[in-house]
Amino acid sequence: MNTDAVSLPVAGWRILFGRRTMLTVGVSILLFFLVVAIAAPLIAPYDPILQDGSARLQPPSFLHPFGTDNFGRDILSRIIWGTRIDLQIALIGVAFPFLIGTLVGTIAGFFGGVVDALFMRIVDIILAFPFLVLMLSIIAILGPGLGSFYIAMALVGWVSYARLIRAQILVLKNSDYAVAAVSLGFGRMRIMFRHLLPNGIAASIVFSMSDAVLVLLSGAAVSYLGLGVQPPVAEWGVMVAEGQSFITTAWWITLFPGLSIVFLAFGFSILGDALGEMLGVHE
Repeated sequence: MNTDAVSLPVAGWRILFGRRTMLTVGVSILLFFLVVAIAAPLIAPYDPILQDGSARLQPPSFLHPFGTDNFGRDILSRIIWGTRIDLQIALIGVAFPFLIGTLVGTIAGFFGGVVDALFMRIVDIILAFPFLVLMLSIIAILGPGLGSFYIAMALVGWVSYARLIRAQILVLKNSDYAVAAVSLGFGRMRIMFRHLLPNGIAASIVFSMSDAVLVLLSGAAVSYLGLGVQPPVAEWGVMVAEGQSFITTAWWITLFPGLSIVFLAFGFSILGDALGEMLGVHE
């Protein structure tokens, strides 16, 4: 997956402010959404799925700061509860590809030869298909739902991490400390996971922040298409899809969940950029 488009919005921020400020802002944004997700039952003013026919399509007001939708549900409450789902999508959707890709890339880079060729051919086959098309095909086969989305992300998203880790391991396994570890008779597992991987994983950690943005947007897009989170569950992509028919008359239905997606994505982007500067990793 190409991360250039993700890094562009934060390039100006990097010029205007230092990496310490960027790190603080990124962490603060993510902590804010994490607190909102944890405290959702306490801070949401209404039940997110409670319908009120007498309050349909009300604009932002004191009672409903973000307005109501076509079913009379409070938009603010649905956004607060939706934070749980979308934050979960970003974190879990990255975790499984990260773990699978790290394992595959480490093994392929360390052993080389036939093992490396086999894994890299699998990577080439997956990369031959457009990411979104392949992901949607897998979800269509498995059926709509968040579980299908996670499986699709795990099956498709690991290749980027595998290539990153493999490239790092290929370089590090010829370093002095790796050669010394072999000379001392250390086992392969110890060399791979205690000596090489900790020194080569920085690039993947930085990439995971940008990848979280892409996973978040993919999750919202899949839900928008009706293949992800299913109504009436409060999820930002679902809310945008539900409000598209009222975009000219009730703009608040799509605006506020859309802004929530943007701000959470911005937090991951800023944090990833700051980590890249601190760790000396350039994507």
